[in-house]
Amino acid sequence: MIVTSGAIAAGREHLGYPELPATIATKQLLAAVGQNRLIQLWGQLFSIYGINIGQMLLTRADLEDRELFLNARDTLRALLDNRIVPVINENDAVATAEIKVGDNDNLSALAAILADADKLLLLTDQAGLFTADPRSNPEAELIREVGDITDELRLIAGGSVSGLGTGGMSTKLQAADVACRAGIDVIIAAGNRADVIGNVSVGTRFHAVEAPLESRKHWIFGAPPAGEITIDDGALSAIVERGSSLLPKGIREVKGNFSRGEVIRVCTLSGRDLAHAVTRYNSDALRTHDRRASLAADCRYSGV
Repeated sequence: MIVTSGAIAAGREHLGYPELPATIATKQLLAAVGQNRLIQLWGQLFSIYGINIGQMLLTRADLEDRELFLNARDTLRALLDNRIVPVINENDAVATAEIKVGDNDNLSALAAILADADKLLLLTDQAGLFTADPRSNPEAELIREVGDITDELRLIAGGSVSGLGTGGMSTKLQAADVACRAGIDVIIAAGNRADVIGNVSVGTRFHAVEAPLESRKHWIFGAPPAGEITIDDGALSAIVERGSSLLPKGIREVKGNFSRGEVIRVCTLSGRDLAHAVTRYNSDALRTHDRRASLAADCRYSGV
């Protein structure tokens, strides 16, 4: 499968780089024009080899809702069963900030979970993950193998310890984390290297966890979080040691705006991404809740 970007850039180029206001509607206009141009290009390239492609345009809403997630998975599997290469992109023509995955690294991890893939290959302009930024540090060394994605690695990649960093290598590390927890091996490698897809020895390899999440947890952990809550040490112990769901009295902080039934990230006081959960309250209710001993969220501990 291929997860691609470039719809907005393709639309801008096709229209001759017009001067347009910097609005969401403008980006959606360019994406609407560019998506057609982008899929035409992929189709032309694959037609050289007699291979058919099928376009799938997704938003976070398609992956966050359990029924829509299963529908998208069925479509993806039908394409693969008929030897049609899925070409996946975020549906920027209709997506707003509230329903965007936001980057193609994380979108590719979610697509890999949808397809129950064995391997996710993230292609970039770097040879892989280095001990430091190779563009500014000549002594930076390529990290060949990664077993556990630690806070130290997150800092090396340029993201925050809480996993909220955006762009560049940090989003690739986020994507690798999601995919590995679902039992998928991940490789970050240079896209301009010859035979990079067939050569499994290049780049940085992230090994899948030995006990991957079961099917429902795939969806919960794969769905892009709509918000975030921070819990105290008592709630941390209950989730990790006893496998309990989360009570409102254990919540210290609520970030973002989300609705009942959406997937949210559960973090420790130190900022570590502990679990993902389907919340039983919206964000406003959690902020004003009287801390009665009723369930706040059905948690799925990540196990790492």
